[in-house]
Amino acid sequence: MPEVVPFRAVRPTRDKVGLISSRPYHHYTQAEREARLDNNPFSFLHIVNPGYKYHKEVSGPDRYELVRNRYQEFREDHIFIKDEHPCFYIYERKDADGHVFTGIVAATGLNSYKSNLIKRHEETIAYREEDFKKYLQTVGFNAEPVLLTHPDNSDLSAIINNAKSIRPEYEFTTTYRDTHYLWLIDDAQTCQQITQIFKSMDHLYIADGHHRSASAHQLCEELKKSNKEHTGKEPYNFFMSYIIPESNLKILEFNRLVKDLNGLSKEEFLIRLDNFFKIENRKNTYYKPQEKHSFSMYLDGDFYSLHLRKLNYKTENALSHLDAQVLYKTVLNPILGIGDARSDKRLDYAHGKKGMAYVKGLVDRGEFKVGFGMLPASVAEMKQIANEGLTMPPKSTYIEPKLRSGITIYEY
Repeated sequence: MPEVVPFRAVRPTRDKVGLISSRPYHHYTQAEREARLDNNPFSFLHIVNPGYKYHKEVSGPDRYELVRNRYQEFREDHIFIKDEHPCFYIYERKDADGHVFTGIVAATGLNSYKSNLIKRHEETIAYREEDFKKYLQTVGFNAEPVLLTHPDNSDLSAIINNAKSIRPEYEFTTTYRDTHYLWLIDDAQTCQQITQIFKSMDHLYIADGHHRSASAHQLCEELKKSNKEHTGKEPYNFFMSYIIPESNLKILEFNRLVKDLNGLSKEEFLIRLDNFFKIENRKNTYYKPQEKHSFSMYLDGDFYSLHLRKLNYKTENALSHLDAQVLYKTVLNPILGIGDARSDKRLDYAHGKKGMAYVKGLVDRGEFKVGFGMLPASVAEMKQIANEGLTMPPKSTYIEPKLRSGITIYEY
């Protein structure tokens, strides 16, 4: 019975939301960031990049202190407001390609996370957990919700559709041509209905945001110990989440690029590949896999199709059936010598929105020797791996929606 409750968000005034909202900091190039910081005094980037005010790069604890200061300035200048009553927030994004994402921004209980009612499919890195925990503890807020997903639910859909029948609190379009909407649900009875619907579900699943949720859990455990009057209702017992139905998720693949052939010649490499795959050289014909356990490869100016010889590969569990794991177990590790896929500097990734054309360009320029493409994982695969208590290899999924920062903010 996952605990999902309304909360009092800090959010932009209606007239400034389009100016404030931003993509996550690392999604911009340096030139893009500077252009926005130069020309938009309301951008959320001024908060997360506070050293820009002093024309200086600032990192670590010093940056965290400055982030807190910039945030407080936005609060003091009434650029942000805090809702008087706890709310659920219906957030919808319509992409330029016509895809629509609709879900609920809420506070989700960390007890549910701790007891595995919120299941995860990725491992986290300890130092990243610790760094973000320190960040949250210093700045006192989080502006990027964890993306959770649940089975489609008709009762929840009816509540959302009813909330959408009135004018949204926010409606704005970005320069990327996606349109964002936000509706508030502050009626206590409806909020209780939503909470009960989530309580009736067996589990929620983390789609994106494993480090954010793990760091929030670390912070919660630390603050509980130091608070002699701990009740379990304090804000640190929850994390901000964006919860959408499974049918709304959009999952893309991550393609793989490797800098060298591990000392093998092209011919030796292809012979080693033949042990696991039926190989077809498609010359300069662009190839994208059409079925599971098939891969695209670009090497030395040619595209290849690789189809797994299933007699030579045994699937033991949900993880071993995943294409990213198949590629690692048959090619990246035994042939190309990739050890830790999280840290090996010979391996890099490019998400599926860029396509194999992007991979081809990097290989043709000599930055990498070989590139591999695959089909995206499915929601069912992601859930089954989580249900079996397993974790995916790094960069197994590129999941949308990617939400903008600064639209709803959760204060600790």
